[in-house]
Amino acid sequence: MSFDFKRMIKFEHNLGDKDKKYRMFGGAALVLISLFTAKIILLLLGTVLIGTSFFGWCPVYSGLNKNTCTSGESESSQ
Repeated sequence: MSFDFKRMIKFEHNLGDKDKKYRMFGGAALVLISLFTAKIILLLLGTVLIGTSFFGWCPVYSGLNKNTCTSGESESSQ
């Protein structure tokens, strides 16, 4: 499996609704945990997860040519 840098630049939606929900809740949990433990890495990781769920695009998924959108989701989100 090769990593495709050209595909990573296209910014096509590649996160489905279920994946967005998991990323949002996981990111929020990491941000809350970072507030109590004062760990910067947890804050950064949580912020990245929340950002990718908000925009519906993950650069790692793009590079690996992975898409979790169903056919109806990708049409409605663009």
